[in-house]
Amino acid sequence: MTRGSQRERDRERALARTGGKGKTKDDGLTPEQRRERDAKALQEKAAKKAAQAAAAASGGGGKGNNNTKK
Repeated sequence: MTRGSQRERDRERALARTGGKGKTKDDGLTPEQRRERDAKALQEKAAKKAAQAAAAASGGGGKGNNNTKK
């Protein structure tokens, strides 16, 4: 069996496993709507990160090392 036919068979098997979805990104949004959605998600993520940084800076805890050896 040649390598080319093996690749082809693997592609067919992968397609069968995924249910024939393929590589489509059709979520029903226009590019503009997608940009707006992504921008909003990034803003929320940045705000959350800023809030965590502010809490850590004020001694609020967070992910800091609270392990002290005595």
